[in-house]
Amino acid sequence: MSISSLTEADRKHLIHPVVNYRAHEARGVTLLESAHGSFVRDAEGNELLDAFAGLWCVNVGYGQESIVEAACAQMRKLPYATGYFHFGSEPAIELAAQLVERTPASLQHVYFTLGGSDAVDSAVRFITHYFNAIGQPAKKQFISLARGYHGSSSFGAGLTALPAFHRNFDLPLPQQHYIASPYAYRSNFDDDAALIAASVAALEAKVAELGAARVAAFFCEPIQGSGGVIVPPVGWLKAMRDACRKLGILFVADEVITGFGRTGPLFACEAEGVEPDLMTVAKGLTSGYAPMGAVLISDEVYRGIADGSPDAAIGHGYTYSAHPVSAAIALEVMRLYHEGGLLANAAALGPRFAQGLDALLEHPLVGDSRHRGFLGALELVADKDTKAGFDAALKLPDRIAAAAYRNGLIFRAFGDNILGFAPALSYTAGEFDLLFERLRRTLDDALAEPEVRAALDRRTRVAEC
Repeated sequence: MSISSLTEADRKHLIHPVVNYRAHEARGVTLLESAHGSFVRDAEGNELLDAFAGLWCVNVGYGQESIVEAACAQMRKLPYATGYFHFGSEPAIELAAQLVERTPASLQHVYFTLGGSDAVDSAVRFITHYFNAIGQPAKKQFISLARGYHGSSSFGAGLTALPAFHRNFDLPLPQQHYIASPYAYRSNFDDDAALIAASVAALEAKVAELGAARVAAFFCEPIQGSGGVIVPPVGWLKAMRDACRKLGILFVADEVITGFGRTGPLFACEAEGVEPDLMTVAKGLTSGYAPMGAVLISDEVYRGIADGSPDAAIGHGYTYSAHPVSAAIALEVMRLYHEGGLLANAAALGPRFAQGLDALLEHPLVGDSRHRGFLGALELVADKDTKAGFDAALKLPDRIAAAAYRNGLIFRAFGDNILGFAPALSYTAGEFDLLFERLRRTLDDALAEPEVRAALDRRTRVAEC
C-alpha cells in the first residue's frame, strides 16, 4: 500500500491508544517503517534518534539479530503451547526460574501475562483470591499514588491516577484510593527525610481512615513513569514497604517501567533491598520484541491461594500466558542484559545521561531535572522562581514534540509540560552527545516561538511587579 492509502486506512479503521480520536483523524498517522540500534526511520525517510525506547521498552535497542534468531528457532520448533491442562514449554519454565533467581528473594512464583496492564489486573485478582482464601474477605480496598500509572485494564486504570484514564470510564471505583505522590519539585519539605516521613504518614492515615481490616494492598511504582518521571528520594521505597508490613497490607511494586536495568540494577527494588509481596513486570522483559509481562508472587501469597482451594481450579488464565516464543525472546534479552554487557553499559553511561539533563537547567524553559539510571525528565516552567507552569492553551508539549521531530529526535512530551526520556541501554556516548545537542536545539526552537516567548516574558513581568 502507498503511504497515502495507509494513512487513509489508519484514519478510517485503526484505533490508537491514548489519543483524541478526532484529532488523530485530522492529523493522520506518523508511519514508522524500520529501525536499527537507537534510530527509527519513518516512511518519508526521516531518521530519528529514539530517546524513549519505543514506549519505555526497547531496552536492548532495535535490530538485535540474536533475538530474531531465537524467535525464529522457537517458532520452527514449537510456535505455541498452552499452559492449560498442565501443559508447559521449556522456554517458559526456564524464564520463570531465571526471574525468581534474579528478582528479590521474597518472590518465588511467576504468572506470565501479555503485558503490564494485565499483569496489574492479574495481581489484583490474585490478591482478592488470597484474602478470601485465608478468611479475610473484608480486605477489598486498594491504595495507590496520585499521578501513578498501573495500566488501563478495567481495574488497573482506576489504580492509575491520571484523569484521561478515568474520564467517561466510571473510574475510580469506590474501593480505589490515593495518597500524595513523593513529588519533591512540587513539595515544600525541608529535606528528603521529611518527604519520606510525610508519605509514610499519608499511607498510615489512609489505612486508618479505611480500616486496616479492609485494606488489601498498596501499589506503587519505584519511580513514577507516565505521571511525569517522579523520582522519590532514596529510602522512600523501603520506608513504604516497611510501613505496609507494619500495617498488615500487601506491598506491590509495579516495575513495568523500572525493571530490567532501566534505573541501574536489574530491578529498582534491589537498590534499597526491598522485597515486595508481589511485583509486576513487562516492557523490558522482552524489550518490546514480543508481548509479555509477568506477576511475581511471594510464597506466602501463593500458599494462601493454593491451600485455600485444595480441590478446585484457580479460575484465572490467558490463552497466551507463558507463550513459548515470547519466553524464548525474553531469555535472549536477559542474556543480552547480562552476558551482552547492556547492564554494564547503562551503569557506565548513567552519569553521562544525568549530566546532560542537569546541564539543561540553565535553559530559560527548564525548571527541574530528575533522573535515575536511564530514566529521566525535564519539567518546563514559565517562571523558575514560582515554578508556575505554562497555560495548557499554549499547547507547549505539542510544540516541543513537533520541534523535536524536525530535529530528528523522539521522546515523551507529557501534557503537563514534562519531557520524559528513557534511552535504550545500548546507547553510546556519541548518541548521548547527539541526544543533548538535538534536545537543546529543540528547546531553543520552542523558546523562539513568539507565543512561548510571550508566555515566559509575561510571567517574568508579573513576578517583577
